[in-house]
Amino acid sequence: MHFSDKDHLEAERTERVGRVERATRESSIVCSVNLDGTGKTDISTGLPFFDHMLTAFGSHGSFDLTVHANGDTEVDAHHTVEDTGIVMGQAFAQALGDKSGIRRFGDCYIPMDETLAHAVVDVSGRPYFVGTGEPEQMLTAVIGGHYATVINEHFFESFALNARIALHVRCLYGRDPHHITEAEYKAVARALRAAVEDDPRVHGVPSTKGTL
Repeated sequence: MHFSDKDHLEAERTERVGRVERATRESSIVCSVNLDGTGKTDISTGLPFFDHMLTAFGSHGSFDLTVHANGDTEVDAHHTVEDTGIVMGQAFAQALGDKSGIRRFGDCYIPMDETLAHAVVDVSGRPYFVGTGEPEQMLTAVIGGHYATVINEHFFESFALNARIALHVRCLYGRDPHHITEAEYKAVARALRAAVEDDPRVHGVPSTKGTL
């Protein structure tokens, strides 16, 4: 049977999956991801607003994403959110494999009412995170009685370092902490979606070094 290049590409894409389990004294988390999914999600973290953000992340990234987390939420949300970023990042790194044929770079602007957020991704193998522009109120705001928005940068940094990507997230402007947070999650998801897409003009790893 003859397979076209497209057939081979589709076969390769179905294999871009990752699954990671991690347990500490503060949290127990299982995450699985399919980079070539359709945005199906199964999210349960014990933190309703965080569930909402991760559901949006999977949907807007078109990733099939499962996250089941049990953490010491009676203390606060910080451990569960940050540890979820670690496990998600590791699952994405696993799913990316050797990164052959991907576009590598991606960016996205997301407006949400009065807010505009921007995310830029380089699937570089050189982990780095920059977060900038959030108004000062994000240091103290709490959404839904449990999600302190100061955690946003902790989540994105944990994700970026463990996914081994360079990630820059900035809030250009905004007032509502919910809108700022949601716009940032969606911007990161869509920037990452663009970066991990297959580029038919790229053969092998998209780097002059030959490795990422």
